Amino acid sequence: MLTDLTLAVARAGLARRDFSATELTQAHVDAVEALNPTLNALITVTADQALAQARAADAALASGDDRPLLGLPLAIKDLFCTKGVRTTAGSRILGPFVPPYESTVTANLLRDGAVFLGKANLDEFAMGSSNMTSAYGAVVNPWKRRQDADAVLVPGGSSGGSAAAVAGRIALGATGTDTGGSIRQPASFCGIAGIKPTYGRCSRWGIVAFASSLDQAGPFARTVEDCAILLRSMAGHDPKDSTSADRPVPDFAAACARGVRGLRIGVPREYRADGMPGEIEALWQQGLAWLRAEGAEIVDVSLPHTKYGLATYYIVAPAEASSNLARYDGVRFGLRADGGDLRELYEHTRAEGFGEEVRRRVLIGTYVLSAGYYDAYYLRAQKVRALILRDFTDAFAQVDALLTPTAPSAAFAQGENMDDPVAMYLNDVFTVPASMAGVPAMSVPAGLDGNGLPLGLQIIGRPFDEETVFAVAAAIERAAGFDALPAIRPGAVAAE
Repeated sequence: MLTDLTLAVARAGLARRDFSATELTQAHVDAVEALNPTLNALITVTADQALAQARAADAALASGDDRPLLGLPLAIKDLFCTKGVRTTAGSRILGPFVPPYESTVTANLLRDGAVFLGKANLDEFAMGSSNMTSAYGAVVNPWKRRQDADAVLVPGGSSGGSAAAVAGRIALGATGTDTGGSIRQPASFCGIAGIKPTYGRCSRWGIVAFASSLDQAGPFARTVEDCAILLRSMAGHDPKDSTSADRPVPDFAAACARGVRGLRIGVPREYRADGMPGEIEALWQQGLAWLRAEGAEIVDVSLPHTKYGLATYYIVAPAEASSNLARYDGVRFGLRADGGDLRELYEHTRAEGFGEEVRRRVLIGTYVLSAGYYDAYYLRAQKVRALILRDFTDAFAQVDALLTPTAPSAAFAQGENMDDPVAMYLNDVFTVPASMAGVPAMSVPAGLDGNGLPLGLQIIGRPFDEETVFAVAAAIERAAGFDALPAIRPGAVAAE
């Protein structure tokens, strides 16, 4: 089936004229029509636009155009502004918002010929680890447990729609954003690959902001090589983003074939969390054994401030969110609720427009930035963040990359673990430190748990050394030979 192809294979097939971009896109449009009512992976479907882009791609291919993404159908996280296409950030408050401009990352993808199938669902304003906080309904993970197959599993968050779309074969690849693990954790839960590149590698311009010093765009795909292909198109310097790095963009896909012989791979002892399932520890050890067999040297390292990473994140990120979300006031764009005066207009708009989790984080952030608490919380958190970065810098003086689990569990069911916000926040315990340090990190599917659900391993690299991250991830991918398929996909029996 055309929906089972990887990006790389689809690109080669288009070049050989095995099928047309229109046929490839139509297959995905049909898959979206059949499965999106079950998965709820896309908030807005742009089938007509996608087919028009595909026809244009066919004409370009016939003229010898060889742009890297020409005719390849993707899903775009609904946090990226897309000109003329509704962009909601998963929130009621942006329900009516249609941007008059294109984000830099999506403009780069369009420049390289990509086809956009629609806007992928997400936790509201990217705040969540389950994709249960979206104003447009929860996303369903296409995987099912062997036991208790009736349980509806979460895809992880916040980029759960993007991950479910790729895993469920309704898109060849997708964009995501990662603030504290929002690419890597859904990739792990959905059995696909996903990378958070170095902070500054991809422009943030035109991406709805959550926490500006942490947000970073990155790709999802079903293979490491496909992620490398997408990242090369997404990345690049952008003068419109003051945090965008003015650095050349390497050929990330070429790095996938490098191998790991001679590399030193670090094992941070602090990532052995209390209560971590034995099968995740076993998979971690298996990953290290695979790398050792390929010629890498395994080295124990310490990241002593890791234990403070989650607490620090949940001060810094909500503080920045409370500042960023102040612009949603019902005056300039988006939802407007009635009010007797300006203050009531603000209050009613924000009360109606923001969901519970967003309101919680805005309140936390406003509190830690308020007079009398700024020094005690926010300023101290920034100092701890500097120590977390120093830990990584010290570790990378000894090793080339780090290997850890991606998440402390496999995907859980809707309703499980959700009564306690702190328990939900612990989903990000392994992903947050790399975000706080701004270093690249990737999740690659490496095995299944006892219930047949995917588990991911995380590779963390030096700043702007995504090439080594891809090399290590590709080595694990080859060794793992992960070929398990989700239950909900084209050609399979869909969920009820």
